[in-house]
Amino acid sequence: MIRADVVSNDDLTRTVLNLVWERREVSRAEIARSTKRSRSTISEVVGRLLGTGLVAEAGAGESRGGRRPILVGFQDDAGVILGVDVGATHISLILTDLRGRTLAWRERAHPVRSDPKGAEALITALGEVCLAEWNGDRSRLMGIGVAVPSPVDPGSPGRVLDRVLPAWRGHSVLDRLNSVFGVPVFVDNDANLGAVAERWWGEAVGIDDFVYLKVATGVGAGIMIGGEIYRGATGVAGEIGHVAIDPGGPECLCGNRGCLATFVGTRQLVDRARALLERFPDSVLAGTEPDIRAIEDAALSDDPLALQVVTEAADRLGIVVAGVLNLLNPGSVILGGSLARAEDRLVKPLREAVATRTLVDSAAASDIRTSDLGARATALGAATHVLVAALANPRLFPGVKPT
Repeated sequence: MIRADVVSNDDLTRTVLNLVWERREVSRAEIARSTKRSRSTISEVVGRLLGTGLVAEAGAGESRGGRRPILVGFQDDAGVILGVDVGATHISLILTDLRGRTLAWRERAHPVRSDPKGAEALITALGEVCLAEWNGDRSRLMGIGVAVPSPVDPGSPGRVLDRVLPAWRGHSVLDRLNSVFGVPVFVDNDANLGAVAERWWGEAVGIDDFVYLKVATGVGAGIMIGGEIYRGATGVAGEIGHVAIDPGGPECLCGNRGCLATFVGTRQLVDRARALLERFPDSVLAGTEPDIRAIEDAALSDDPLALQVVTEAADRLGIVVAGVLNLLNPGSVILGGSLARAEDRLVKPLREAVATRTLVDSAAASDIRTSDLGARATALGAATHVLVAALANPRLFPGVKPT
């Protein structure tokens, strides 16, 4: 049986720790007022937290008429977190402190879809490189977050969907990381974790209801409702790339035809650019073998071929985004992934496409913008996933013991 006082103490520890994290520096008296607990109780909780190294006394604050209070500050460097972005064609790792600051970053191209063993080895190798670059105490590594390009079953979080990554059948992204690094590992869908990164550090700070749309090799959405990721009944909400927009369109890996991802995934956009080369002989892409980055660079230079590719993508995205706005009416739609580099060249035609398809003005007026977190967004979201879990359960932090 769990004793009620133990639950209460754990809850209070969590509340106090979150308050100190949010305020950065706060006095014991302010904590007592905010939590409506006695100063002696708060002093006891703060005393325990001081022993973990997560908080420390940070000098005197301003006086309210009496003695100047001693402030308690959160120690952002008390722990570190690894965030892993397992893309379809790359592996990225970030090492952050407890405020989301980048301490180390590595990215490598890799055929993730076809080589799970190689991907697992690369993840661990890049993790070691990041930790070596940081050169801190390894015992301060408190967890690893992993973003995967697949729906994640909450009951089996280490397994990816066979239909999306068939070569990964029987492989778990958890097992090797657990054995090598000896810390908890948290896995979630990449678009969900992109949304987490935006909510904590990016364009969606302070926004409780928004949709993060990731356009990369595939297309996915992280749906944030009330400040929490909406996962659906079985954890696969947000697979927006598999909304059919043309029943007679190309066959998708999901088995359907004309899914959004068959038109605006990275490979499809590159194929479309190649198909248009004859019509645009003066394009900067003429005579080249364009990749997605070259198309984005050309669009930013107002190259007509690249703008045609981006505008077509925006129109098709607009079909699905308008549906999302009509259904959920989020405060914002934030575009991430590689195509987001096109910025206004993508956003302007997307807004126009959405405006013609939404039912009411309020839906059409929903803010549509690109992420400013860049290539590190998904890995940062993966690391933040661990931080969120630890703030909800402080026992995950180094040195915090049950009370």
